[in-house]
Amino acid sequence: MTQNSHTPCPLAENQCIPCKGGIGPLKPSEIEPLKAQLHPDWHIVDGRHLERKFKFKDFKAALEFANKVGAIAEEQQHHPDIQVGWGKVVVTLCTHKIKGLHENDFILAAKVDQL
Repeated sequence: MTQNSHTPCPLAENQCIPCKGGIGPLKPSEIEPLKAQLHPDWHIVDGRHLERKFKFKDFKAALEFANKVGAIAEEQQHHPDIQVGWGKVVVTLCTHKIKGLHENDFILAAKVDQL
């Protein structure tokens, strides 16, 4: 089942736990159940990144959204790449210590979905 704006996501209730490394990235069989809990606009890129593009009416709205994502990232101590342009924001998640996806990436994505 995919998420929509009216369905709470259990992932969003979790907190990111700092990844110390020493573990491998999630396997495809572990990724799919987590991805299924997110908004359907999230995509897996190269098996290593989770990405979503957001559209806005102008640059100001995009920047305000990016700042909200940044505040959540700081709170969770898990930081995405955020690309801001006129009327758009691209959020890309990856756990750099393991060079791939970790459950934290999906937790942060679920929190971004709530914005």
